[in-house]
Amino acid sequence: MTQNFFQSFIILLLVTDPFGNVPLFASALAHVPPERRGRVIMRECTIAFLLLLLFMFFGRHFLNALQLTDIALRIGGGVILFLIALRMVFPQPGGVFGDGDESGEPFIVPLAIPALAGPSALVTVLLFSSNSTSETMLHVAVLSAVAIVWLVVLLSAERMQRALGPRVMTAFERLMGLILTAMAVEMLLAGIRAYVKSL
Repeated sequence: MTQNFFQSFIILLLVTDPFGNVPLFASALAHVPPERRGRVIMRECTIAFLLLLLFMFFGRHFLNALQLTDIALRIGGGVILFLIALRMVFPQPGGVFGDGDESGEPFIVPLAIPALAGPSALVTVLLFSSNSTSETMLHVAVLSAVAIVWLVVLLSAERMQRALGPRVMTAFERLMGLILTAMAVEMLLAGIRAYVKSL
């Protein structure tokens, strides 16, 4: 149970990538008064948490309505994770999620969606959805723990950027990208193995 919690926690933390989102949050909140920034971060993290929680509980119904199988979701999720991981390792001008330049106070986009609750995170929590009550509660605990990490990291984003500097932040994001690449390949291979067994 502990190993499953830790593994799910690491996967979801890497997928939502709060450390890699520090520059995006810092630039998006640049035009927001300093006294409002903490409230905006808490609001965006809450929105992202509730959306992921919604997908976790209703993920199976969503799959059934679209007539999608777990195998297709694993393979598709692996591909999406791999593409995002590549953008983390080889940064693009617009960042991992595209241009995050906003004037005024951001609301939902781009901070809650897609920075935290992006396609890869939604796919990941859909994979977490289960008919077992114990597994569901475990994954709710995982999501809650990850959301706490979001708050801690993003509330200290400006100080972290100043303390570590852009080079260290870039190196850390690329390291997380490499780890996420390996996990994406593993998810893809698991989907392919399951598909071969189903033939």
